Amino acid sequence: MWLVLLIWIIVIFVATVFISQYIKMHQREDVAVAFYILFITMSQILAAKIGDFSIGSFQITAPVAVLIFPFTFQITDMVNENFGQRKTHRMIFIAFITQIIMLIFIWFSIEIPPASFWGGDPATAQQFWLNFFGSTVRITAASWIAFLITENLDALLYAKFKQLTKGKNLWLRNIFSDIPTLALDSLIFVSIAFGGLFDIWLVIWGQILTKWFFGVIDTPFMYLSRGIVSGKVNLFGSLLDKKKERID
Repeated sequence: MWLVLLIWIIVIFVATVFISQYIKMHQREDVAVAFYILFITMSQILAAKIGDFSIGSFQITAPVAVLIFPFTFQITDMVNENFGQRKTHRMIFIAFITQIIMLIFIWFSIEIPPASFWGGDPATAQQFWLNFFGSTVRITAASWIAFLITENLDALLYAKFKQLTKGKNLWLRNIFSDIPTLALDSLIFVSIAFGGLFDIWLVIWGQILTKWFFGVIDTPFMYLSRGIVSGKVNLFGSLLDKKKERID
């Protein structure tokens, strides 16, 4: 688990630096939108697995997609911070359309009959495919509802906190826009995606706790992002200077 956490931190660091550097250089949000869609799509697939995040005797279970959700909320906050609420809502709408198209193609893959040699036993392989991606359809539907409510609420709260704090206290608006929306997202998503299959309350609380944990961890990366975009943090300055000296 510690190895997963370490790699998670490395990945969010690399993603934050890449997106922020691109925003600084080009003053555009298109790469942020691309990463946002990627993370949203991955979360639909990973949410099908309920993972064990227990710490000692304290049992915590949650969909594995909790590892991704802080990325999506962070990108929402990054776009909101640099381009405003209107472009943030536009990014959310674009991502929503891509998920509809993804679901249609998943349905195509289920409906097309399997080849006679596929998976050794085509009937068993087709049933596995149906079970996995069939659950993805329900998960995606649950995610749509939670997604549209909480992502837009997050963008609204972030903008309001930014206005109230007059652009100061980045950590305050980052945490207090994410905490209520992450909790609401967990309640809506788990209830719709897994309601009736098992006792969902343990999963709901597990998802809320893990999302809050990873959500708080990503707060320093928001400061890193703002530092890169504003030019106060220049991770590649020394490398560029050395390259320029060699050319001269």
